[in-house]
Formats: sequence, C-alpha cells, structure tokens
Amino acid sequence: MKIIHIITRLILGGAQENTIITCKELAARGHDVTLITGPALGPEGALFEHTKNQKFKTVVIDSMRRAINPIYDIPAYLKLKKLLAEIKPDIVHTHSAKAGILGRFAAAKLKIKNPKLKIIHGVHGLSFHKYQSELLNKLYITIERAAGKKTDAFICVADAMTKKSLDVSIGKVEQYTTAYSAIEEDAFLNPIPQQEISDFRKKYDIPTDAIVLVTIARLFHLKGHKYIIESARKLAGRFENCIWLFVGDGILKELLQKQISDYGLSDRFRFTGLLPVEKMPLVIQSSNILVHCSLREGLARVLPQAMLCGKPAISFDIDGAYEVVNPDTGRLIEPENIERLTDACGELIADESLRNRLGLAGRNFVKEQFAPKTMVDAIEQVYKELL
Repeated sequence: MKIIHIITRLILGGAQENTIITCKELAARGHDVTLITGPALGPEGALFEHTKNQKFKTVVIDSMRRAINPIYDIPAYLKLKKLLAEIKPDIVHTHSAKAGILGRFAAAKLKIKNPKLKIIHGVHGLSFHKYQSELLNKLYITIERAAGKKTDAFICVADAMTKKSLDVSIGKVEQYTTAYSAIEEDAFLNPIPQQEISDFRKKYDIPTDAIVLVTIARLFHLKGHKYIIESARKLAGRFENCIWLFVGDGILKELLQKQISDYGLSDRFRFTGLLPVEKMPLVIQSSNILVHCSLREGLARVLPQAMLCGKPAISFDIDGAYEVVNPDTGRLIEPENIERLTDACGELIADESLRNRLGLAGRNFVKEQFAPKTMVDAIEQVYKELL
C-alpha cells in the first residue's frame, strides 16, 4: 500500500513516538510510506534524528504549526493538497488536532478524483476537555464533527478516546478501533547495568539509597507538576530519603522551581531538562516510582513504559489511564486530589515489597498489548479492511 502519515510536529512526545514506530514498522513490511510533518519549534525537543536512514520518506512543511493562525494554516493546507496529489496514496492517516483537520480536508479534496482513497485519523488525545472554556470546546467539537464526516476510520490509543468522541457525536461506533500506543519494548525490559544507574544518580546528585519518584512530562500547563510539589511538601518531613525527579523542559520551569524554593524543598527536587527518548529506560530504571499527574492525556506512554521496567505507576484517573493502572499495577487517583496523591505516594515509598509486586504485575500486564507488532497489526488490518 502507498501510505501517508501526517502529524503537526515531531517534538518529544507520545503521539510523535507512536507515529514514527508505525511508519518504521509499516515500511519494514514493504509498504511505501511517507511521513509529512511541520517543524519542531519550541522547548520540547525534536525526534527528526529518528527519521534518518529509515525506509520511509519524511517531508517537512514549514507552515504546519500547532497554533491556529490562517497566515500559516492556509499555506500548509495548500501544500498538503499538492503533496497528496503528487504522491497519490491509498491511505492518508492523520495524527494530532491541527494535522488531523488540515490533512483530512486536503485528503477529502483528493478523494473526489480518487474515490478509492481511504482517510484514517489517529486519536492520541482530544482537543476538547473540561479545563478550557465551553465556547472553545464547542468550536473544537464542531470542527472535529465536520472532519469526522470525511473520515473512514478512527484509530484510538485507548478505549476512553472512543467513548469521549462518540459522546459528542464524532463518527460512528463501527468506525473506531483501539490500538495501544506501541513502545520499543526491549530497551525497557532489559536491565540497565548497575554502574550506569549509579552514574545517572551521581550526575543528578541522587543518593544511592534514595527513593526516587520520577515524573516524565513537559513542564507545561495541565501536566500536573504543581500537585506533585504539593504532595512532596507533605511527604518530605515523613521520608527523609526521598527525591522527586522532573524529566522534561517547558515554559513553567522557573515557576515550578520558585514553588519548590518557597516550600524549602530545593534540596529534594532534581530537574534533568530535556533528555532523548533513548534515555527513558535508564531514567525509569534509576527510579522507584512513576508519578504522572497530567489532567489531559489519551493514554500516557510513560505508564506502560514504567511497568515494562517493573516500576509501579501512580496516575490521575484521566482518559485512558484506567486501562493500564489498576490496584494490581499501581494507584489511580482522583484528579487534583492532593490528599489521595500524598497517601498513594506515601504507601509506595514505605513498602518496597509492594513496589516490587506492583511492578512485576504491571510488566506482565502490558508486555504484549504495547508491542509494536501488536499495534501495527491492528492498524494494518484497518487499512486492509477499508481497501
């Protein structure tokens, strides 16, 4: 099949990693694959290194930007239409909000001349959520409904994404398939040498015997770092050997560091800044507990990544988190409930055998369903059925 994937930008992020893995696996199976994306602007890093020397082609449209801006959006749409007409794909598979809208409308124009073309949208997260204005949500839902009418199938990273989409009348139930977001598992399953873990801890001044609670997320709105800091304020006095590790960068870095300093906790927090994706197994295996307090996420990849490393996960109960985090693999917390978050962290900090038991159960639970082959088998099957 001749397949085009379109995503807004290749920053360090779950949707981006998912899309690159999909393109690599499909190309390895003999399909003709092209990835179209915009530039990776901003402090979130880039994944372009992972597109080099691959069997799929990568095309960058400079005007493809995340923010709504007609000055960029109109040229991006026109360029997409031109590229699609030149490539003549069998499948157009879009990802993320902006690329999902522009890509599906551009593909729909091409479909007038080529009715056999099929349009798929990958739902990694939703543009509408309760933490923004009702007016903005109505606008996004209206646009998504319109794009949904031009979509042959939806592939979601979690069942929760299907339910939320159908609840607002985007598409029909028979159009939806869940394909959990794949992880290159071997790097997480294979034990990191103890010397590398010791070196990592030493680099960030983390004592050998410290219990490390790691958060891997952009330092950005709705990622929930402030709740973790509030819980640390309550826990630091009870557990003297705990360190909180924030991995990532973003516009809230200085604000978060000030909050930590105001609470007198600067000696208990470490910031690594941006780290490449290939360092994530080392980060997680050098830690003891993953804490993820995002308020908006399809299904955060760091949850199954932590489980593959044999580490328990504590997460706010949002979107698809419940599909991997349960009483056997970690702790699911009511969003924004600092008291419950504090209790869950305290429970796992205090009980090493519980951490080990949850981590092992989590590894066994996610190992098969998050394998690249599992995800791409499901995606390829959708393509074949449509064609």
